[in-house]
Amino acid sequence: MPSRSTRPATPLDDDDYPAYTMGRAADMLGTTPAFLRSLGEHRLITPLRSEGGHRRYSRYQLRIAARARELVDAGTAVEAACRIIVLEGQLEEAQRINEQLRARAR
Repeated sequence: MPSRSTRPATPLDDDDYPAYTMGRAADMLGTTPAFLRSLGEHRLITPLRSEGGHRRYSRYQLRIAARARELVDAGTAVEAACRIIVLEGQLEEAQRINEQLRARAR
């Protein structure tokens, strides 16, 4: 999962701000709350909780969930989809580090 180093000035611009309830997130993704819960059970995304204990999702988490949905819709098991997404993030980070090291060597 890509890292983000700059923080926006307001929650409206913050990709990590937990703005979406489970129901709204499921509607936006065209999926069910159970699918979102399964992503949490597989530790792909961990939504924050409101004071009342309700799950709240950020835009960043919704992008990850959308990628998981793509994989599941293509026939990949949820557990495997979660692992693929984690590995994609690790690969992206490794490529970023390699590029930085190459730039320093020049």
